[in-house]
Amino acid sequence: MIVITGATGQLGRLVIASLLKTIPASSIVAAVRNLDKAKDLADLGVQVRYADYSQPQSWDAALAGASKVLLISSSEVGQRFAQHRTVIDAAKRANVKLLAYTSLLHADTSPLGLAAEHQATEQYLASANVPFVLLRHGWYTENYTSSLAQSIAHGALYGCAADGKIASASRADYAQADATVLITENQAGKVYELAGDSAYTLTELAAQVSLQTGKTINYINLPEQEYQALLVKVGLPEAFAQLIADSDTGASQGALYDDSRQLSQLIGRATTPLKVAIAAAI
Repeated sequence: MIVITGATGQLGRLVIASLLKTIPASSIVAAVRNLDKAKDLADLGVQVRYADYSQPQSWDAALAGASKVLLISSSEVGQRFAQHRTVIDAAKRANVKLLAYTSLLHADTSPLGLAAEHQATEQYLASANVPFVLLRHGWYTENYTSSLAQSIAHGALYGCAADGKIASASRADYAQADATVLITENQAGKVYELAGDSAYTLTELAAQVSLQTGKTINYINLPEQEYQALLVKVGLPEAFAQLIADSDTGASQGALYDDSRQLSQLIGRATTPLKVAIAAAI
């Protein structure tokens, strides 16, 4: 039995879809805070169980009988480590054979502010006496393609990544890799640095959007503070804008680049090309 946390999120749903291709739905547990949002998963035969990070006692029932757990990192920045610890402690009580954690690419050395809670989680896992595997995810291409409409409308893509190379892949690519690890034996102790097969700069991203739309889209590189201020101006919360700008600066330092191709090796195919992702988004 495999339990997926955050199962109604974008990644969780894709992991379950991938698992359903190889194992029975009855062997999959979707651990969710909102049971109504998981009705479609229940209709597929997936077991749906209630689990809330703010209610640690809910996790014992959620993980009952589990042999493996996929801990998808929480989206609540600032609260992540405490939430992850809740699941890890419950997994230890449940005597799970493997806990897979979706960490951050090169989390142990990453300059990104986002890395801190991943580092803390990895360190806790190492001391928790739970067999674990680290699935260090690089950037999702959707981080950029989801906001292409604004760039196309304004004829500009803004950022502060300079000429940093970004080896992104689609969320579905990462989900397939996560599912593959979950159904593969002898994974405890492994660390996967997962990233796209090819990398690009934001200038190259803008050029590809220009090519596909027939409209000139320029990449405009700003100082980090100016980019953060621009994000706040267009409506993003201050803390979120700071994280995005910090991540772009990290990209300029190589934090979002990896050429080991461990992701494509896991999924047995090339990762989704940037031009394909852009075409789909357009």
